[in-house]
Parts: sequence; structure tokens; C-alpha cells
Amino acid sequence: MTTALARKREDFMLTGPVGSLDHYIQAANSVPMLSVQEEYDLATRLREHDDIEAARALVLAHLRFVVHIARGYIGYGLPLGDLIQEGNVGLMKAVKRFDPNVGVRLVSFAVHWIRAEIHEYVLKNWRLVKVATTKAQRKLFFNLRKAKKHLGWLSREETRAVALDLGVTEREVTEMEQRLSGHDMSFDPGPSDEEDYSPSAYLPSADSDPALTIEQDDWDDTTQDRLGGALEKLDERSRDIIARRWLTDRKATLHDLAAEYDVSAERIRQIEASAITKLRALMVA
Repeated sequence: MTTALARKREDFMLTGPVGSLDHYIQAANSVPMLSVQEEYDLATRLREHDDIEAARALVLAHLRFVVHIARGYIGYGLPLGDLIQEGNVGLMKAVKRFDPNVGVRLVSFAVHWIRAEIHEYVLKNWRLVKVATTKAQRKLFFNLRKAKKHLGWLSREETRAVALDLGVTEREVTEMEQRLSGHDMSFDPGPSDEEDYSPSAYLPSADSDPALTIEQDDWDDTTQDRLGGALEKLDERSRDIIARRWLTDRKATLHDLAAEYDVSAERIRQIEASAITKLRALMVA
């Protein structure tokens, strides 16, 4: 590695967390490009000796190319910094797999890996709902969006031509065109959102079925009647203890009732438990 390259690499590393994306791009562009021999030597050191410093030098010297490629995807409304970050992941994968003996420059080899990572990121984050899941759909997604920058809605002949060129059906082209022309909508927008339509507002309420409402009311009435009838079958003391322990807002304590009936709190608890057992039996009878 030349002294100039080593110095530039060191300067880049010393910058640490950059204050802005422009600062990062400026630092990436300041790293000197590698000559054919420098690239070969670094790649050989990495491949034969697992030299981490050589890998780092290869990555840093090619960050500018990642920035260049990532700029081509800013039309998807995603942050350029995130696109660059994903592209850097692809660059590192390419560096790891690069064979200098094939006779191809690293930048030519790495383009595929850089674009693949950015494509994956775009497909996952461009919309809340995935617009492309198969390999053919992904190819259609990127090619069709590029074509629509110069065209309006595709005519029937244009749709047929795109389908033939990309190896998909005309229906798939039309569906993808509709997805590209739509926009995401929040299912349940908050007060600060500008959505006029909320899908969640049009869902039926869990208690909106009149039949279920009548059934619940009838059940409540029946339950109240059964409870009242069961209480009437208890002795007066048991009925009073249950009512004051469970059926009033200001519930009496075991000690309060024990003092009133001149028995222990444990005895009140036993009477209460026996009364509840009798009530359960009477309610299901």
C-alpha cells in the first residue's frame, strides 16, 4: 500500500462519527483510488492471509462507487444515507468473495453485490406492503419504474412489449403498474396525520351485532334473576354476609362482620365460603 493511500485511509478513520452525510461523502471521495497492482496486492493479502487491514483498505478505496450507485435510487423516497449503508454491506460481501486472479477489477465485481443489497432494502422499505416477492417481480419492479419515468400509463402495446421483454405476463405488468401508482395509507392514523380515510374506522365494532346485543342483555337479566332467587334460599345471616361482602360498593371486612355477629373472623370466612358454594349449585341447577 502506498504511503498516500495509507495516510488517506488513516484520515478517513480518524473522522469518527461524521456530522453530516455530506461530510461522509467528502471523506469517501478523498480516499485515493487503487492502481491495478495495489488492488491485486491487497486482494491477495486478504485471500491468502486473511489480512483485515487489506480488506479495510479495499473497502475504503471503493466507498465512492457505493455513493455513486446509491444516488441512482434516491427517487424511491428513501434516505440516501440508508441506501449508502446498505450498499456498503454489499461492497464488504464483494470484497470478501473477490478473487484477484480472475483478471477483473473489484469495482466491476462489486457492482452486483452493491446493487443487490440496495434492491433488497428498497423492496423492504419503499412501501408498507411488499410490492415484489419473486425474482421476476423484482426485475419487473425496477425496470418498470425506470420506464415509467418517461411514460405515462402504459398502453396495451407497451404493456405487451414490457411483458415480452421481461418474461412476465401482461397481467403482472398491469398489477405492478397499479402498485407503483398507488400510495401507502395508515390503517389507523393518529391525530397529526393528514389521512381523510381511516380503514380502521370502517371495521364493524365487536358489539355492533344486534342479535349479540339482545342475547347479552337477555343473559344479564337471566343471571340477575337466578342470583336473586339463589340468595333468597340462603339463611338470613349468610345472605347478609354475601351481600355486604360482594354486592355493595363499600364492602365490609371480615373483622367488621365478626364484631357485629360476635364470632371470629375465621368463622365469617367459613360462612362466606359455604354460602358461595351453595350459590354456585343453585345458579346451575
